[in-house]
Amino acid sequence: MASIFTKIVNGEIPSYKVAENERFYAFLDINPLAKGHTLVIPKQETDYIFDLQPDDLGELMKFAQKVAVALKKTIACNRIGVAVLGLDVPHAHIHLVPLNSEADMNFRNPRKEFSKEEFEAIAEQIRSNF
Repeated sequence: MASIFTKIVNGEIPSYKVAENERFYAFLDINPLAKGHTLVIPKQETDYIFDLQPDDLGELMKFAQKVAVALKKTIACNRIGVAVLGLDVPHAHIHLVPLNSEADMNFRNPRKEFSKEEFEAIAEQIRSNF
């Protein structure tokens, strides 16, 4: 059975797309730690990030870097935090989270809530800086 992220890539489930190329896809986390919290995934479903071929992992990180640069231009923050947890969805993914302190990266923090219109506006702003 396809992961929820594969269904997003295939257009079966809607997402707030931030960036895309032929191999990778970036979209807003719908349960974000912060405004602009973005997930970056390979389009090819692989459960564990370190099961990716070395070249694919490198290219995923290069794509994530471009997304992080666009995200930093869009959201006022000190840094873009990077996390790879991989326990919630069996599809390799990278979390990019705008940070003003290390506490902002605590995945036990309450999640932020945004309206559909707010998510769409945030995604559009990031896309325009990509």
